Amino acid sequence: MKKQPTLIHSPPFPKNYSSDFLLLKRGRGAWLEDAGGKRYLDFGSGIAVNHFGHGDRELARIAYRQMLRLTHVSNLYTTSHAVKLARELVATGDFQAVHFGNSGTEANEAALKYARAWSLRTKGEGNHHILAFKNSFHGRTLGALSVTWTKKYRDPFEPLLPGVVFADYNDVDSLRRSFSPHLAAVIVEPIQGEGGLSAMTPEFAHELQALCDQYRVLLIVDEIQTGLGRTGSLYAHTSLGLKPDIVCLSKPLAGGLPLSATLISERVNAQIHVGDHGTTFGGGPVTTAVALKVLRRVTNAAFLESVAEKGQILRRELEKLSHLKVVEGLRGRGLLQGIALRSPDGKEPPIPALIEEARNHGLLILRSGSNVIRLAPPLIIKNKDIVRGVDLLKKILSHIEE
Repeated sequence: MKKQPTLIHSPPFPKNYSSDFLLLKRGRGAWLEDAGGKRYLDFGSGIAVNHFGHGDRELARIAYRQMLRLTHVSNLYTTSHAVKLARELVATGDFQAVHFGNSGTEANEAALKYARAWSLRTKGEGNHHILAFKNSFHGRTLGALSVTWTKKYRDPFEPLLPGVVFADYNDVDSLRRSFSPHLAAVIVEPIQGEGGLSAMTPEFAHELQALCDQYRVLLIVDEIQTGLGRTGSLYAHTSLGLKPDIVCLSKPLAGGLPLSATLISERVNAQIHVGDHGTTFGGGPVTTAVALKVLRRVTNAAFLESVAEKGQILRRELEKLSHLKVVEGLRGRGLLQGIALRSPDGKEPPIPALIEEARNHGLLILRSGSNVIRLAPPLIIKNKDIVRGVDLLKKILSHIEE
């Protein structure tokens, strides 16, 4: 008899979450097991976090050993792991410094604060505006939410940060109309992780960089979902020719532990004063010790090549679903890909129901936007499991057409 998912109903969590949760017990590699023993192929990676899957013994040993020495020191002190990690992160691009935080939204908050401080101190008052893009997602805190497009996330918390302008993503004309000397910065995702997995075009990237240079505007690239190898290169922006002043990282940085990094260029760092920003937990001994190993793994050329190959396998398998009437198209790249769906009756595709059915079949998937199934498996997933996961998706999607 087929095992049913083990769910916990109405735990004492806020109502901003679902009332039903899958109760997980353990994992190994790309597989998870719930409290009842049912196994799941993980095509979500804890929302694009678990690059190395579950139960990585080397990362666990590093965290354990560090906790026996030092667990927390605050931002009044530092450790050798934090300094080494900062140096190696700075060396991944044209950066001078890195601010450690705890989450993606904190990385973006730091970026926005640094951009405004830079603009005030170099361009003067009134030049505080931020350009973001429709269908963007940069976080849930008030600053990051202000540059997030989705109306349902924003409305309960208005008024938000003033001076934010939204342009159409991948629309050069809209981009040009939105630029002005009063912008402090532009914040953009190379692939819109929560907004439907639209990928930036080279033409749009070229114009964006040119306008930032022309108007003396900082470019903030949000690599929280795309960075550190998920697309087959260390950063997704490099293949687009972008030269960001600030890059925001988080999700996989510390192997599943909370850590973020806001990388800043020399011209930004030159305008930062003591006390402008800070953190209590960011850059702690345990998270940076683990992150140092994560960074060294994902900067390995052979590892990145393997991710690119797995991404090609995933795309090849997904293309086999293109004949289904419900499939509108494929999105993303590397191991961040999606299936855009159309509904036979013209209504919004039943993504939540599809996610539940996939779970019942032993496959964990995500959504992006209103009509996209998002796939973000661990970067160490086996080729045979990629094929297996897409085969399960085919069965699930075929049910819509019956």
